Amino acid sequence: MADDTTPRTSPEMSWFAWGDPAKARELDPGLRDLIAQVLRARFTERPPVAEERVELPPAALTGTDLAALAAVVGEEHVVDDDAARLRHSGGKSTPDLLLRRAGRADPAPDAVLYPADHGEVQRLLEVCSARRIAVVPFGGGTSVVGGLTPSRGRFDAVVALDLRRLDRLVSLDATSMIAVLGAGVRGPHAERLLAEHGLMLGHLPQSHEYATIGGYAATRSSGQASSGYGRFEDMVVSLRAATPRGTLEAGGVPASAAGPDLRRLLIGSEGTLGVITEVGLRVRPVPETVLDEAWSFPDFATGVDALRALAQSDTRPTMARILDESETFVGAAMGGRAAQSGCQAVLGFEGSEAEVATRSAVVREVLVRAGGTPSGPEPVAHWRENRFSSPYLRDTLLSAGILAETLETAATWTDLLPLYAAVTRALTGALEGDEGGVVVMCHVSHTYPTGASLYFTVATAAGADPLARWEGAKRAASDAIVAHGGTITHHHAVGTDHRPWMAEEIGPLGVEVLRSVKAALDPEGVLNPGKLIP
Repeated sequence: MADDTTPRTSPEMSWFAWGDPAKARELDPGLRDLIAQVLRARFTERPPVAEERVELPPAALTGTDLAALAAVVGEEHVVDDDAARLRHSGGKSTPDLLLRRAGRADPAPDAVLYPADHGEVQRLLEVCSARRIAVVPFGGGTSVVGGLTPSRGRFDAVVALDLRRLDRLVSLDATSMIAVLGAGVRGPHAERLLAEHGLMLGHLPQSHEYATIGGYAATRSSGQASSGYGRFEDMVVSLRAATPRGTLEAGGVPASAAGPDLRRLLIGSEGTLGVITEVGLRVRPVPETVLDEAWSFPDFATGVDALRALAQSDTRPTMARILDESETFVGAAMGGRAAQSGCQAVLGFEGSEAEVATRSAVVREVLVRAGGTPSGPEPVAHWRENRFSSPYLRDTLLSAGILAETLETAATWTDLLPLYAAVTRALTGALEGDEGGVVVMCHVSHTYPTGASLYFTVATAAGADPLARWEGAKRAASDAIVAHGGTITHHHAVGTDHRPWMAEEIGPLGVEVLRSVKAALDPEGVLNPGKLIP
């Protein structure tokens, strides 16, 4: 039907890579040589096919289907051209990109819908449920776990429901410090809208440039300042969601004992129970000052113990992460700095000048007692400078025949280091061999009084079949995670990639509960088939 004329607030994501094509990173020759040597890999040019050569399945919506959808949002907001379908054919995981770069975009949605508000979302779901059309909610397109794969399931057609037009500050209660934002507001836009009132959200995951408020809620996102501000779910005051059965409103008051918290039912539901359209969030004043400090530790275990001491104390930094030996070495090499032994930690403090001074002084005492040595703000500045550009390097490496991908988990402090060792062994065992070597890096980036997350980055030669090579490694790592007390996902969400391990994590009764809730809210099962629920 019509071309998409919806205005953009930031550049369109590349169809075969992460983010803005204009920001693609070049590979420094020295770094290229180091990677080839460490991974025993020969660089081979693997560019994506031309966009016009990508194979898309024939669109399956009938004329009456298209007319019924257009009656809700207008003909200009029902788009079924190849460019829109390709750009909504999945997320940004390495498997997603490998398939697209090879010219395969099957499955792909049969059309992309652009509703303007909650009412239009609600009516679209009613139409799709009645006409048995599967619906994949689409925010920033940043999923790395198959959460946006447009699976038809048992249905004849599937549409992507792009929420970019739900892009406004709905309301602001400056007295209660609550902002209600549309689900389609992207992270940077949310901060700009709030900054006009001297406020901020302070939620900065690595997907910040493109991820949306609704996506944060639907996937239980965590940002780099989680030590100080909490996970995104800790910021959510209220939610509004459309379901095929009607509108679900949850929360709004500071606390309630009126039964189970329905906000928690929708947070992390990944579009399988409803489409989140508005999110009420706890906001805070823009901080007066930001103080960054890097620390070094003799080894990863010592650094992890230091972060545990902070997490279990009454005084914590706003941001805290510790890099293992491999990630510390690689970070220094990529930054053109001399290689350092041991492990590096990066910390950040935000707030008033007096508050930051007090908290940082207490934290310094804790870290010195734990065996840390301060190393100034420069390493943190470099880390911040490259924080949002790292995914672009993944795509540059992919074009050169090198796989670089991430996975994450979380466990108690007791289980954390054994889990770290087990996952490292699993990844190394699955990838080290005749096709090349492997580097496994890890950092702890989100801490709690009872435990922390582990975030792994893996680099290896792509080999003859890079998709099978990575899928085997991911399967081995996931098995090791489940066997050693970790969660199958800390903040990337479940999607399709982690779904095979969900039943073991939540148990058969938990599976039954999820299926029952879905049946109540989505009786035809049209919402994001094949995701999350075993």
